[in-house]
Amino acid sequence: MRKWAAGLGEVHERFMHRFARSEPRESALAYMRGLIAPLERKNGWTLAEEAGHAAPDRMHRLLNRCDWNPDEVLGDVRDYVVEHLGDPEAVLIVDDTGFLKKGTRSAGVQRQYSGTAGARISISAR
Repeated sequence: MRKWAAGLGEVHERFMHRFARSEPRESALAYMRGLIAPLERKNGWTLAEEAGHAAPDRMHRLLNRCDWNPDEVLGDVRDYVVEHLGDPEAVLIVDDTGFLKKGTRSAGVQRQYSGTAGARISISAR
């Protein structure tokens, strides 16, 4: 994970100009660090706590209110990935791996496919 964390700075430099203010730039880097952190759950609260914030407000503001174009950021990240990982001989394999839900009160509790379990599982609410 340390190697990935070190590389985040390079990725961040590619798109930080897409944010007009320093606070969203900092939040974007903290958000990415949280996504690769070994957290059991990754949501606004856990990502905020990982970043050292007392509440998820900054993360929520980044995703919901800040003025930035996700397609432009995606393009910047895609360019970085192609430059560093691209190979004409490479093959991309996409796996929609999911996670088994814990408990009986999770949102969307119903029969669903889980790539992790490799089959349809039945989850019922009480």
